[in-house]
Amino acid sequence: MLHSALINVMVKAARRAGRSLKRDLGEVENLQVSLKGPANFVSLADKRAEQMLLEDLTKARPGYGFIGEEGGVRAGDDKTHTWIVDPLDGTTNFLHGIPQFAISIGLQREGTIIAGLIYNPANDDLYIAERGKGAFLNDQRLRVAGRRKLGECVIACGLPHIGRGDHDLSRLEMTEIQNKVAGLRRFGAAALDMAFIAAGRLDGYWERNLQPWDMAAGQIIVREAGGIVSGIEGDDDPLKTGNVVCGNEFIHAELVKILKPLGK
Repeated sequence: MLHSALINVMVKAARRAGRSLKRDLGEVENLQVSLKGPANFVSLADKRAEQMLLEDLTKARPGYGFIGEEGGVRAGDDKTHTWIVDPLDGTTNFLHGIPQFAISIGLQREGTIIAGLIYNPANDDLYIAERGKGAFLNDQRLRVAGRRKLGECVIACGLPHIGRGDHDLSRLEMTEIQNKVAGLRRFGAAALDMAFIAAGRLDGYWERNLQPWDMAAGQIIVREAGGIVSGIEGDDDPLKTGNVVCGNEFIHAELVKILKPLGK
């Protein structure tokens, strides 16, 4: 399949950083037996992957701004374009040798995400989307699942952990949704949760307290696969609120109907 020059730039950068992460995953699995654990090693792996992405994307598109999880905001001469990058989404999974993690790259033009890529180096799954051109997994066109009844759906969510998030609200949300769905899942990598929505593997997903780099690529990939992405209010921008709900139009609406009043 022929990709645009922009997508080719993103794919090349992601694959190079992905090779580094895949090698590091093997080392992490070896380090699990040590008492000290692999936390410092993973932090270095994360930073190394971001540096590779910064180098490759900046070389290909000089002047674009860059927002990375590790390095923060780097302004570019071109004020209309900004890369929004998570070099390792699913760090805790990676830390434990669980192969559910991804590189996430979104490109924002004048406030709108126009291209996205999510890549899991562990299984070589590559999700891409460009505005108006559809979403793809390894060159196969993606469509969101067509289920309209929550009782038939598998829904993914995030779960707060030590020192992060509103645990009471999370339990309340899960209780309400568990009673209405066929299954609830927590995979631990927001970008891949959104990619799974686009691929029809999941029917819906919600999470609070995310960062733009967790969602930028996933947002356009879901939308180009025919899905709906919003904040928990139903019409707000998740990149600004940090809260996200997505699915097809029916499941998205059902989840918003349940979740919106709970956060008041």
